[in-house]
Amino acid sequence: MIRYIRWCAYFCALLLVALLVNIGRVQVWEAAAYGANPANKRSVIERYAEPRGDILVDGRPVTGSRDSRQLLRYERTYKNGPLYAPVTGFSSQTYGTSFVERAEDPILSGTDPGLSAFPLWYDLARGRPAGGNAATTIRAGVQRAAYAGLAGKRGAVAALEPATGKILALVSSPSYDPSVLSGTGARVKEAWARLNTDPARPMLNRALRETYPPGSTFKIVTAAAALDAGVVTDVDAPTETPDPYPLPGTSTLLPNASTGCQDASMAEAVQWSCNTVMAKIGVRVGLRGMVAAAERFGFNGDGLRVPSWVSRSNFDTDMSQDQLALSSIGQFNTRATPLQMAMVAAAVAGGGEVKSPYLVDRTTQDDGSPVRRGDQRSLGRAMTPATALRLQELMVKVVENGTGKNAAIPGAVVGGKTGTAQHGVGNAGTPYAWFISWAKAEGAPLPAVAVAVVVEDAAANRGDISGNLAAAPIARSVMEAALSLRGSAG
Repeated sequence: MIRYIRWCAYFCALLLVALLVNIGRVQVWEAAAYGANPANKRSVIERYAEPRGDILVDGRPVTGSRDSRQLLRYERTYKNGPLYAPVTGFSSQTYGTSFVERAEDPILSGTDPGLSAFPLWYDLARGRPAGGNAATTIRAGVQRAAYAGLAGKRGAVAALEPATGKILALVSSPSYDPSVLSGTGARVKEAWARLNTDPARPMLNRALRETYPPGSTFKIVTAAAALDAGVVTDVDAPTETPDPYPLPGTSTLLPNASTGCQDASMAEAVQWSCNTVMAKIGVRVGLRGMVAAAERFGFNGDGLRVPSWVSRSNFDTDMSQDQLALSSIGQFNTRATPLQMAMVAAAVAGGGEVKSPYLVDRTTQDDGSPVRRGDQRSLGRAMTPATALRLQELMVKVVENGTGKNAAIPGAVVGGKTGTAQHGVGNAGTPYAWFISWAKAEGAPLPAVAVAVVVEDAAANRGDISGNLAAAPIARSVMEAALSLRGSAG
């Protein structure tokens, strides 16, 4: 009898071991598969069981959470949703997250290990700390100036602090209210369908994700390439350029929108935006030199994150001479995001160095204790300090007595460059109006802000001057707001 009891005990122990092995298999090896199973709603319910952390602007939340008393309990709310949508993105129980809501989701949802000194404890207890906060680099006054300046017109504004790479404003217009995507049900689905079928594409972040031909604003890159390569040693010397200019290897004549470009110097070409002179200079620099210069500014780079990903700005690496001439004035296949062109202006303002733009200054726990700080880093040098200084002088002339007079600010030093980008079949589309610029208070050691503005539906005459009429006033208001904030901080 004792033997049978012993065998029965062995068998029970074997069953217990098998049960423990199976529990271990489920908990360790199969946990991820069970968690990812669409039929498992537990993780989704847990995700929305607590309020989400906030996104901050100037230290104040522009997001919140509302208790819906539904199964997915807490829904996201937004203050001034259309104003900050290109920054925050959306957080939706139905459609997920985007932009900062997506990039900083572990912090905001409370799952980031940095939110607790004992993250393993929360894993064992199947809990999580309260959602943390993401403090952005956006300045509310600068953001409002950019948003009001566009006034619903299709376009975008990006503003940077040249010395650090902080993004001070990021506006895309027309915009939308992310709160309409919070929650579940027919209302959310209808809002999603309406926003995605709207021909104005309000959910497109034009500042980060749309690329445009930069037009004559790209002439700053061409001028930097020419000066650094020694192709131009005297910016005031005549360039012996005809008007119009025959594109190399073709019978096509490149005209100017401005007068007085015959045999103009590079300084005059920047001041009055002469296509002919800058196209010829680009050809003289050569394909290899122009590609290298564009890439030093950030073109052709695929890895830019702010922390959301940014579309690739393009400068072709294989072109004929006539195509190179057009690319050197921001046409042909040259395309750039507004953020990229703000980086061009910031590189000039910052002495030639390109700072990596970033949008999240720091992340914190719910009580404000720091988790991580934003990463200030350099992407390299786009040009020598001497070239940057010379380009600053040329851009100041554009504003003081050139095509960009509408950007002038009393009591401040402002440099700028207008641009008009032709597009459409046979260039039949309404030109995009561009303006890139930087500004510093008189007597200040460094510029406080660099700005890029693009207006898609600019009501202006064709020609470079449309950048002055449609885009420069917006840039001016953004720069004024940035200088005002810097002055009050000082």
